[in-house]
Amino acid sequence: MTRKVAVIGSGSWGTGVTRLLSPHADEVLVWSHEPEVARGINEERRNPRQLTDFEVAPNVRATCDMQAATAGAEALLLAVPSPFLRATCAKLAPFVHPDLPLLILTKGVEHGTGSLMADVVADELGGPERIAVLSGPNHAEEVSKGTISAAVIASCNRQVAEYFRDLLVCPAFRVYVSADVRGIEVCGAEKNVIAIACGIAAELGAGDNTLAVLMTRGLAEVTRVAVSMGADPLTCMGLAGMGDLIATCTSRHSRNRTFGEELARGVSLEEYQARTGMVVEGAQATRSIIEVADKNDVEIPITRAVNAILFEDVPVAEAIDGLLLRRSKEEFYGFTS
Repeated sequence: MTRKVAVIGSGSWGTGVTRLLSPHADEVLVWSHEPEVARGINEERRNPRQLTDFEVAPNVRATCDMQAATAGAEALLLAVPSPFLRATCAKLAPFVHPDLPLLILTKGVEHGTGSLMADVVADELGGPERIAVLSGPNHAEEVSKGTISAAVIASCNRQVAEYFRDLLVCPAFRVYVSADVRGIEVCGAEKNVIAIACGIAAELGAGDNTLAVLMTRGLAEVTRVAVSMGADPLTCMGLAGMGDLIATCTSRHSRNRTFGEELARGVSLEEYQARTGMVVEGAQATRSIIEVADKNDVEIPITRAVNAILFEDVPVAEAIDGLLLRRSKEEFYGFTS
């Protein structure tokens, strides 16, 4: 048993992961920047904004005080949206012991730097050897209900990966380990962009064939970007790649897929995020992934089409035509570095 685990972030994943942590720790303390959420967890045993039907375990508490959240913690999980991860870590830095194991649940690529989330955390908190990342087909809505899910945890330090595996694993949540941090992170970031494309297509009446094409060619884009950053292409065929891509592109729980549907109906990114109170990670990642692709000379046509619709005022029909008029190549081009 671990005495105390700190979770930084009280969104759906930060709340849902407490179900996995609570059997393995004496205390799970969730940090929230919203006093309303902290009060709801402490007094009603529920998050009033996310996963509102999920009752947290008796040993789960919440606070808005970062120092209190981290004091005495034996492990720390980061579950804040990618645009806020660096600033959050900078505020955490004075309270985080240099040897404290860190697990990143956030998925994305930082805009402007092209940094993956592990790099952002290492910049602000140091110690890349104590950092791990998690990804896989595991929507918080289903994890919180105890439905069967699985994930992969990657770290350059196998002991750290295995530590977090043991901290989260249970019969309904299988956890595998990997050393391919970059591969896991690229998969986790770009699959959200492909899910937006699938949402757009579904709203426009696309059939199963079309969605299958988008997912498989989207997986090819994920793989090309990952390989260009030194990742193992096989990672993209596993839980963090194909597994998470299928879940995110098809699930009613996927905010990226749902946003794509609403985008096709004319709802803007700002309107969607304001109404739902959730960050659309795929929209945030689109421009960052393009920056990485440009730097590494990688073709990512689906990602560029989504970006054009989101940020360049290109009509959906025109973006689709641009994809359909592309000349076909060998199916697995760009899969070797």
